[in-house]
Amino acid sequence: MSRTKEDNLALIKKYSAIAMLIFFILFNSVFTPNFFRIGNLNNIITQICPTILCGMGMTLVISTGGIDIAVGSVMALAGVMTAQFMPGMGLFPALILAVLASVFAGCISGFFVGRLKLQAMVITLGMQLAVRGVSQVLCGGRDIYFNKLGEVGKQLSVWGSYKIGGVIPVQIVPIVLSVAAIWILAEKTVLGRQIQAVGDSMKSSSLAGINTAITLMFVYGLSGFLAAFAGIFQAAKVTVAAGSSLGQLAELDAIAAVVIGGTPMTGGKAHVLGTVVGALIMQMITLTCVMNNIPDQYAQVFKALIIVVAVFIQREQAK
Repeated sequence: MSRTKEDNLALIKKYSAIAMLIFFILFNSVFTPNFFRIGNLNNIITQICPTILCGMGMTLVISTGGIDIAVGSVMALAGVMTAQFMPGMGLFPALILAVLASVFAGCISGFFVGRLKLQAMVITLGMQLAVRGVSQVLCGGRDIYFNKLGEVGKQLSVWGSYKIGGVIPVQIVPIVLSVAAIWILAEKTVLGRQIQAVGDSMKSSSLAGINTAITLMFVYGLSGFLAAFAGIFQAAKVTVAAGSSLGQLAELDAIAAVVIGGTPMTGGKAHVLGTVVGALIMQMITLTCVMNNIPDQYAQVFKALIIVVAVFIQREQAK
C-alpha cells in the first residue's frame, strides 16, 4: 500500500503542471471568445519571452539549492546600458557591453555564494538593490525612449516588433534557443550533472572533486546572461528603457515558473521543460483574466494559490 501511494505521488508530481496547463487551454477554448486567434498566440509569445529567459537561468540556480532574485534588476541594467550607450558606440558594441556587465553581476553573486558560502537569498537581494540603483543612475532617473535615439533606436525596436514570415514574433528565437541550450546543458553534459550534484549535496560534490565555487559562479553568471537578453528584448518590445520599472517583479514570475515546473527549491534535478510549462501556466492565468475582464488582482491570487499547491506537491513527494 505504501508503495502504491508513493507511485501515485510521483505521477502527481510529474504530470500536475501539464494537467493544469491543459485545464486552462480547455477552459479558455470554452469560455473565452476568440482565444485561439493568432493575435492572442503572438501575444503569449511576446509576453512569455522574459519569463522563459529568466526562468531558464533560474532553473539551474534553484537546482543548485540557491535562488537569484536579482534577475529583474539585471534586466533593467542591460536594457538601460544598451539604450544609453548605443547612440555613441553602435548597437552591437552596446549590447555586448550590457551583457558582459550583467554576467559580471551574476558572477559576483556566484562568488559570494560559492566561495564565501553566504546565503543566496541575502546576496542576491543586495545585488538586486545595487543593480537597480546603478540602472537608475545610468539613465539619470529618466526613461530612455528609443524614438529619440535616431537610427540605432529603430534598429533595436525591431527586436521587439519584427515578425518572422510576417506571422511569428521574433521573440520565439531566444525562447527556443535558450530552452534548447539549457536542456542540453542540464541533461546531456557533465557540467549539467555537476550543477545538479551541487544541489543534491555541496559537501559530497566537493569530496567528489567538483569545484563548487566555480560551478556556482558559472550558474549565476549564466543567469545574468539570460536575464540581460530578457531585459533587452523587453525594452525593445516597449521601445523604452526605464531603470526604475524594467524587469520589475520578473524574478517572481521566473521563480514561480520553476517551482510550478517541478524543480525542487531544495536543489537537485533541474526540470527545464517543466519550467516552460510553468511559464505558460503563469501567462495563461494572466491572459484568462484579461480576456474575461477579471481584475488583475485575481490573477495574482490565482498565481499564488498555484505556487502554494506546487510547493505542497513537492513536499509530499519528498516524504
